[in-house]
Amino acid sequence: MRRSFYHYVKTIRDPYKKDEVTLFANSVDKDGSFPKQSEDYDEISRYLEIDADYVDSMSVFDEVFQNYIDNNK
Repeated sequence: MRRSFYHYVKTIRDPYKKDEVTLFANSVDKDGSFPKQSEDYDEISRYLEIDADYVDSMSVFDEVFQNYIDNNK
């Protein structure tokens, strides 16, 4: 069974690291409205573009999503 993108992101959180990917993961973890069951790139990117105020650059999301795909093969 594939895990959701949210579940993957929870594995890369870290309260001490301050790189863009980790800050993104920490913010997603704190977002109570994030689509937690989704595996769909379009659904998640639309949510981040419209409803999330913590994403400075969608390129960070793209990088994390590609890592998610690579880790779920």
